[in-house]
Amino acid sequence: MTASPTVDAITGLMPQARQLPSSNHDARPAGVEIDLLVIHSISLPPGEFGGPYVDQLFTNCLAPDIHPYFAGLQGLRVSSHLLIRRDGELVQYVPFGRRAWHAGVSRWGGRSACNDFSIGIELEGCDDKPYTEAQYRNLIAAVAAIQAAYPAITLDRVVGHCHIAPGRKTDPGPYFDWARLRSGLTQQ
Repeated sequence: MTASPTVDAITGLMPQARQLPSSNHDARPAGVEIDLLVIHSISLPPGEFGGPYVDQLFTNCLAPDIHPYFAGLQGLRVSSHLLIRRDGELVQYVPFGRRAWHAGVSRWGGRSACNDFSIGIELEGCDDKPYTEAQYRNLIAAVAAIQAAYPAITLDRVVGHCHIAPGRKTDPGPYFDWARLRSGLTQQ
């Protein structure tokens, strides 16, 4: 990424990201403020990076017969607002003002249905491998841009999937460096 990411307030898009629209989103409930950012991890097949399969999953094009793991994902309709690949590439699937389907059954701050009020960022990764320098650099820059557009997402409202769905989800996993993210965001 050469330019620092920004968020277009009208479209809800990050122009520096590759745009790959997903149909897996809908309108947020009326009057709901976006005030939470959820960090996830994803790899397809699990533990493998760099292929087209995350894009295919989020755009409902993942063939269930390509890999045995994919059969269990058939018919699943999920998405995220943004993916950060291992090389730092940003891919946007859903405009930030829309409700992406990333959190599932979730709860934060006494409120359930976190998709209603959150933005989801996927990191290409898994629980048993560290994330890359490029991912941290671009995650910090992307979160800072999102916070500028949605100021209710304060530092304490940047959480992991593990925090909003404890016992059900573990991502972004034990290798994710929360201190590095928070330090990077406070220096922005």
